[in-house]
Amino acid sequence: MTDKLPLSAFIITLNEEDRLGPAIESLLPLVDDIVVVDSGSTDGTVALATRLGARTVHHDFAGYGPQKRFAEAQCGHDWVINLDADERVTPELAAEIRGLFAGGAPAQGGYHLPILQLYPHQTRPTPGAFEYDPVRLYDRSRSRYSDSPVHDRVVLGEGVSAGRLKGGLLHQSIRSLSHLIEKSNAYTDKQVADMLAKGRRVPALRLAVEFPLAFAKAYVGRRYFLMGAYGIIVSTTFAYFRFMRLAKLYEANLLRRRDKP
Repeated sequence: MTDKLPLSAFIITLNEEDRLGPAIESLLPLVDDIVVVDSGSTDGTVALATRLGARTVHHDFAGYGPQKRFAEAQCGHDWVINLDADERVTPELAAEIRGLFAGGAPAQGGYHLPILQLYPHQTRPTPGAFEYDPVRLYDRSRSRYSDSPVHDRVVLGEGVSAGRLKGGLLHQSIRSLSHLIEKSNAYTDKQVADMLAKGRRVPALRLAVEFPLAFAKAYVGRRYFLMGAYGIIVSTTFAYFRFMRLAKLYEANLLRRRDKP
């Protein structure tokens, strides 16, 4: 089946030339409207998106939630699907989405989609490893992305329920461990700014237990042990940046007290 659905897709980007192509190509057989909102790429991201048939719009980055709220407003259809530039629709998910629209508009107001993590050395996700399933397919006339600069999640409207699909999005979020460290460091800075704005503080005891608890959460709770030695690496990195998020917040509050008149 080649008929496209009355569905828009939107992607926010910044210097994603090396990863954006598969995301757009996975959407082309499915949707008739793809919007790429770019916040100032200096590589070939915008040219690539245009060449592949997406509409491109520039918008200075305003935080994850606001940026996605802007992007969803640019779409031509009320039913939208959101992908990150490092994600792509699997054939199984595409088939399920087609089934939802087979009889008209989908029955529910939104749908959770499993995110299947693909690490740089992998060609397929680790069976049984952790996956999360945010709402990524939804009716924007009834639900919208939150306006949080850090937490980009869809807030369902009053009375709106969300179903769950089995097919997922393949997600290759890191290019290398160096990229993971750089990305996590920048993200924890944003988290700390958000927590400071809300007046959050961290007790010293929490600092002492955060790393081992976070490692256990990742290695056991998220089943990263299924990845063998690489699971130890990923779990350690996860725990370190969970700790650094709190350490940065603790330091920021110390500096505030020092500078307080």
